[in-house]
Amino acid sequence: MSEQNIPNPRDPRETPTYVVNQPIEGPRKPTEQHQKNEVILGSITWALILIWAGLVFLASNFGWLNAIQVSTTLPAGLEFIGLGTWSLIFLGAGVLIFIESLLSTFVPSLRSNNSGNYFLAAIFLGIGFSSIFGWDLIWPLVLIFLGLSALASALIKRK
Repeated sequence: MSEQNIPNPRDPRETPTYVVNQPIEGPRKPTEQHQKNEVILGSITWALILIWAGLVFLASNFGWLNAIQVSTTLPAGLEFIGLGTWSLIFLGAGVLIFIESLLSTFVPSLRSNNSGNYFLAAIFLGIGFSSIFGWDLIWPLVLIFLGLSALASALIKRK
């Protein structure tokens, strides 16, 4: 019969240690504080969008938007259509949602899956810029932006 190495239960050097109830590595569930931070950031963003829309409507009602002169000298093939109230509102909303998406991508305490926010930002920016430059230029740029944001979301490690 062959000799077996059986640990002596009285010798602590030979006693096997077992880890019980150790969490399995994998996607971590967001903590309650993380969820609160995410909700607060989203609430602040939508509040800023409403404030921005109110400021744009106010500027439009007082004729301040007409006073803004935009240079119409653009490269060949590009045409400046116009700068309207709704295009400014959508541009501002798109920029604010894009900033929120960047924050929730790069700030560890705010990290979340924000591909929907990138999509919404691209759509709002596309609507805003399309009324200025036209869909012929903007539609391909929206697709490129969405592809880049999906690539960035896939490459950034989540903790």
